[in-house]
Parts: sequence; C-alpha cells; structure tokens
Amino acid sequence: MTRWPALMKRKTAAEYCDLSEQAFLREVASGRLPPAVLFGGRDHWHKEALDRALALLCGEREDDAEAEFWRRTA
Repeated sequence: MTRWPALMKRKTAAEYCDLSEQAFLREVASGRLPPAVLFGGRDHWHKEALDRALALLCGEREDDAEAEFWRRTA
C-alpha cells in the first residue's frame, strides 16, 4: 500500500489523482481541484483538500458551506 504525504508536490499530487501533470494543472486551473499552497518555497497540494474535492466531484456530500464553494468554482 502506498503512503501518500500530507503535502504533495505537483508530480505526486497528479499521480495521486491518476492524472498526467498537464491534466492535473488543467483541473486546478478550472477550479475542480484546489490550488497549491506554498511550502518550503515550492507549490504543494494538501492531500485532504484533494480528497474533499474528489469526493465532491464524485457526488459525495460534504458540509454545505464547502460543497457550495466547490459548486461555485467548478
């Protein structure tokens, strides 16, 4: 079993989502996936934020405020 880090660089985050890096960046730019956070001078993605975004894309219910945010940015 792969252990994913809490914060992932672009390549790892794209692999986590089973996307190419280019496709991953398109999804981020479209607002369907969360933006990066700056950590250690480089962009990283938070695993839990990715998990929440993916759950919403798959129709799983999150708390109403977060779900509304993702609906407006999708």
